[in-house]
Amino acid sequence: MSIAGALRLFRVRPHNPVGPEGQMALADHLRELRARMLIIATTLVVGIVVAWFFYEQTFGLLLHPYEAARETLEARGVETQPVISGVATSLLLQLKISALAAVIVTCPIWLYQIWAFIVPGLHPHERRSTKMFAVIAGPLFVAGVGVAYYVLPKGMEVLIGFTPADIQSLIEFDKYLSFLIRMMLVFGVAFEIPLFVVMLNLAGIVSGRTLGAYRPWIVLGTFVFAAVATPSTDPFSMIFLAVPMSVLFLLSELVARGVDRRRARSGGRLAMLDDDERSELDDEVEDVRRSDLDEDD
Repeated sequence: MSIAGALRLFRVRPHNPVGPEGQMALADHLRELRARMLIIATTLVVGIVVAWFFYEQTFGLLLHPYEAARETLEARGVETQPVISGVATSLLLQLKISALAAVIVTCPIWLYQIWAFIVPGLHPHERRSTKMFAVIAGPLFVAGVGVAYYVLPKGMEVLIGFTPADIQSLIEFDKYLSFLIRMMLVFGVAFEIPLFVVMLNLAGIVSGRTLGAYRPWIVLGTFVFAAVATPSTDPFSMIFLAVPMSVLFLLSELVARGVDRRRARSGGRLAMLDDDERSELDDEVEDVRRSDLDEDD
């Protein structure tokens, strides 16, 4: 394949222009999806290659939560040791660690590509509002990963602390790494959920009034989600996931209410109506129907 042909694979601009209502031909949708996926894949591959050269630093960073938990456990008389078993396990671990680092470091890029694929299907005013997604999504994901990294030592301390006396706990590092990755991804994705709530409000799908009406159930559902989603069974991880998510949900409700008030000021009475509320237009139509019935009688 020539260089020009390879560059055409990364073409994201559709052959036909996007319509005023976000309309686009199916072939252009598929072509853009292919280009976005190729950009994401290329970014991750480059990130993995770069992270490969920083493997020792990344390995020490990932091992730190376990080392912090082990110091506390050894003071209580619990012996634990990380081990690696298998011939090719070390190579696979290096690939996993490099991939994890690439996913975290390049999250602003692949999150933007996802956002950029969705944007052409939105109305122009929604397209302008959702620019905040590309700016906030990356930091929120990194913040969730950071919270998971912070609570990991306490969670492992609780879990390994159940080791019986006179028995040494051998922790297979590949399983520890899988546990670590699940925790970080769960926290990172969970921190994105309130942002998607704001996006739904900007798109006119969810109102701030609706979020306020269901606030107790949302908070309860957040704690249930945290209890189910966290790989560890300790209460600390659940609390450290549920509390920030609840705070972010409350912030998203405040943002949604502010957006609704701005729409009400700019759109008049009809913008303030709830989905099930009777409008003045309905009353006028009903009056016309009654007058027609009276004339027929």
